[in-house]
Amino acid sequence: MPLLVPRDLPAADDDWVGFVEQLISAHVSTARAMSDELKDGTVRSASEVLARWNDATIALTDAMALSQLLSEVHPEVGVRTRSEVAAQELAKFATESALDAQLYAVFAALDPSGLDPVAARLLRHIVRDFRRAGVDQDAETRGRLAAISERLTVLGQDFSRTIRDDVRSIRIAPERLAGLPDDFIDAHPADDNGLVTVTTDYPDSIPFRTFAHDRAARHELMAAFLNRGWPDNDPLLREILDLRHEQATLLGYADWPTYDAEVKMIGSAAAIEEFIDRIAAHAQGPGTRDLQVLLERAQRDDPAIEELSAADSAYYAELVRRERFEVDAQEVRRYFAFPKVRDGLLAVTGRLFGVSYEARPDVPTWHGEVTAYDVVRDGVVIGRIYLDLHPREGKYKHAAQFTLVSGVRGRQLPEGALVCNFPTGKMEHTEVITLFHEFGHLVHHILGGQDQEWVRYSGVATEWDFVEAPSQLLEEWAWDAEVLRSFATDDAGSAIPAELVAKMVTAHEFGMALQARTQMFYAATSYYLHRDRPADHTALVARLQQRYDLLARIPDTHFQAAFGHLDSYGSGYYTYMWSLVIAKDMFGAFDEADLFDPIVAGRYRDCVLAPGGSADAADLVADFLGRPTSFDTFGAWLAR
Repeated sequence: MPLLVPRDLPAADDDWVGFVEQLISAHVSTARAMSDELKDGTVRSASEVLARWNDATIALTDAMALSQLLSEVHPEVGVRTRSEVAAQELAKFATESALDAQLYAVFAALDPSGLDPVAARLLRHIVRDFRRAGVDQDAETRGRLAAISERLTVLGQDFSRTIRDDVRSIRIAPERLAGLPDDFIDAHPADDNGLVTVTTDYPDSIPFRTFAHDRAARHELMAAFLNRGWPDNDPLLREILDLRHEQATLLGYADWPTYDAEVKMIGSAAAIEEFIDRIAAHAQGPGTRDLQVLLERAQRDDPAIEELSAADSAYYAELVRRERFEVDAQEVRRYFAFPKVRDGLLAVTGRLFGVSYEARPDVPTWHGEVTAYDVVRDGVVIGRIYLDLHPREGKYKHAAQFTLVSGVRGRQLPEGALVCNFPTGKMEHTEVITLFHEFGHLVHHILGGQDQEWVRYSGVATEWDFVEAPSQLLEEWAWDAEVLRSFATDDAGSAIPAELVAKMVTAHEFGMALQARTQMFYAATSYYLHRDRPADHTALVARLQQRYDLLARIPDTHFQAAFGHLDSYGSGYYTYMWSLVIAKDMFGAFDEADLFDPIVAGRYRDCVLAPGGSADAADLVADFLGRPTSFDTFGAWLAR
């Protein structure tokens, strides 16, 4: 087998538009040629048909991955715009293929009896995908479905772009920064008018919500944060919801959640409702208890406070953790300088999964702050990762892993990018957790792309409501004292005390049920907006917040307008909590006294991560645990 090497990107100042156009053209030509071969009857056996389909899918998948990544991260507007157009072109081609009755007939006629189990499963999934696309509908319906798909691609891009570009800010007097760390204050000098600007970007908004003593200023910034994308995204969201509903009903489903849940672990829309309410019920008692603790602490500052909102929760949770659990987040952040955290993450995951990361400063990237690493196992490069971890204008505002190349055995190495918005200096521990979480997706992409013959199953290709479980599992390593002491040191080089980490863990568990109720508010928002498609989005969201969230709503805000998961996750935001149930269960298989036990870690890597999507997620977990997954571990954890 030939030695594979990662692909090289253009240098930062090269012609990226030309690069995108050339790659997209070549990949679409390849995909079209493979599809034409299948339809002209020259390819006959099931294995030959699947091989050609794999070729076409590789070309299309890699082109779509590149266009999606560059549309969110490239510093040049022209490149982002051209990448968005490319994504539209690719989505149109994919839709045409999915609705091609002649192509579908090729697969429907195949005899799977001679295929191995994974290939036979692939064939079933391909036929299912054709059916779910509407290939067996009449010509008029297929035409309408194609138009819906193309329009949804554009709407999703517009929705995301609006959020990405809508950075809001408040301007306040310098004294209203009281309570914030010195490095934050130093980084926010007063302007010529004597005012300080604080933005809704995460490096500003997270510390401000957590430490600023000025409640009115916190409220002002949080209101700005919750109004990003408003009002521009409201009509876009309305059209997205309506088109998804129309698509589902044209295909014979009651609504979008019913259609969407069919191919997920949860199985049905009714099960989503039941799951949301089950978590909410489990969290009601402990969540109410923790909220009362926060409220009592707030009333010590101001007896007139009767309820707490998202502008208060992080601040008073921090005070309670400091006073009750002796955990001061400003003291904690002294140990989390960004470069040390990044290097520590690489060391921890390298040890856990049996790989190493070799920095490649010679590799071209799309921006000077992006760093590239080759992933090496047993002396062989098995993939490449790109870390794009700091905010800049025009860049994706959240945190996510993006595919660049999907790994296929003997053909191409997996490559991916981590796109986040962290400060370059000291990090909050919550940001460290986020970094570990998102890197969990990246390492899943790399390890799950090593031994896949079929690109359909490469990397993070499991059912969508399992995809967060490996990332949530990796968060546990960022709570372990010995793990943290390996990289978390202050400016003098002293490691974070184990006693402090123990207090951090105890403090972390305080408020988890309260957070779970907020997460169920988000999950309910994504589900009921899609199910009910109300005339007034804001009114429904307000009712759902009152029903599920224990925190009060901030008036005159429009959370849904900047809820980017409504595009990418659709009605399935419940995924995060569903995956957490599984992650907590899997973590029970590890020895907390030795989180790097090579036997357990190796079994997890080989049973859960390495197979990618080549088997059902429930079977992967059962293979690792030796039993089906259970709710019991999570239920006990949440009730503490």
